[in-house]
Amino acid sequence: MIKLVRTNSENKDFVNLVNYLNAYLKIVDGDDHAFYNQYNNIDVLKHVVMAYKDEIPLACGAFKAINENTIEIKRMFTQINARGNGIASKVLQELEKWSKELSYRTCVLETGKRQTEAVSFYKKMNYSIIPNYGQYENITNSLCFKKELF
Repeated sequence: MIKLVRTNSENKDFVNLVNYLNAYLKIVDGDDHAFYNQYNNIDVLKHVVMAYKDEIPLACGAFKAINENTIEIKRMFTQINARGNGIASKVLQELEKWSKELSYRTCVLETGKRQTEAVSFYKKMNYSIIPNYGQYENITNSLCFKKELF
């Protein structure tokens, strides 16, 4: 059974999973990794969801506020051997639920076009592609998504 835990960026299991995520993205993003990595500092993340099975950390995700109505989903990752079991969906749904509890109305996120599994996942979770926002505005490898929570 999957156990979801709300925590923050100081959680050592979260830090370890983010290290795996960064190693994976360094390969997938190639030369673009340094650009993306500068926007992925985890110490600003106060809202983290961890997924465990038998006390083993399998997946994570987080969000940060962009403004009073909108949060940005960050650092979504599922261990490779745990993929395909709906764990990422549970993590994302818990992040959305937590966001709603805090009165946020909209979720946005960015992922790379080369991360085809992530692109398919967000579409499956009813996120719509939007024009690239903020630092991703002129980045051709980026895809930005949005979902209204209410």
